[in-house]
Amino acid sequence: PTLCFFPQVPVLRPMDLMVEATPRRVFANAHTYHINSISVNSDYETYMSADDLRINLWNFEITNQSFNIVDIKPTNMEELTEVITAAEFHPHHCNTFVYSSSKGTIRLCDMRTSALCDRHAKFFEEPEDPSNRSFFSEIISSISDVKFSHSGRYIMTRDYLTVKVWDLNMENRPIETYQVHDYLRSKLCSLYENDCIFDKFECVWNGSDSVIMTGSYNNFFRMFDRNTKRDVTLEASRENSKPRAILKPRKVCVGGKRRKDEISVDSLDFSKKILHTAWHPSENIIAVAATNNLYIFQDKVN
Repeated sequence: PTLCFFPQVPVLRPMDLMVEATPRRVFANAHTYHINSISVNSDYETYMSADDLRINLWNFEITNQSFNIVDIKPTNMEELTEVITAAEFHPHHCNTFVYSSSKGTIRLCDMRTSALCDRHAKFFEEPEDPSNRSFFSEIISSISDVKFSHSGRYIMTRDYLTVKVWDLNMENRPIETYQVHDYLRSKLCSLYENDCIFDKFECVWNGSDSVIMTGSYNNFFRMFDRNTKRDVTLEASRENSKPRAILKPRKVCVGGKRRKDEISVDSLDFSKKILHTAWHPSENIIAVAATNNLYIFQDKVN
């Protein structure tokens, strides 16, 4: 007798959608230290990557070779006084880029001037108020993020306590300064002890450059309207992220009597922090990363 084998008919089984990222190209062996920034150039042919001491320029088609455009590594590493913290290309001029430092300075460089941009075209720095000088001054003045406005006229920087907006035509001081969480100024000692003072917060513009957003602790994030000078504190949490839930502004109480809807500065959770935020290029839709959760909020839809 002969056995007959029928091919088994596949059965469709419903499964959860799985998203997988696969590398298309690997650009390797150009950095000794951790990469802190990647920025695509407006020519869409090149991009740069920055670490603590060097910035490299890459071509998208060449994976095994890059061109070093900034190198601040001293001959003797004991003489090292500052590191690169962030870098970005100008949104329209492919020859221009900026990078920030741990000393609270921003350098604007022009690649047309020389192959190695060891000399900056412009140097942005705000003189420190001697009355505010403290042990933590140097740490909290370190810039954690730098972003060009979409128009290309302004630069926004984020340090530990503030967000500053600089005009490219004025190097000696920012044109706008926004206090993100000034109530933490009295807590710097404990924030230093638990290493929170070294947290790297990002900042972002909305599509029209009229509103800026950045993160804080307790899963709070802040928005500043540059035209009306109004600001708001909002919270990203599972409780208020239900569909069609409206975010209520939050307020932090520094001392004295606490109102019903306020939260005391002493009860803030410093393990919950929003370091990364993003804004849709044309619509009022934002993405907020809080620890291992990603929240997406949008303007009220009628």
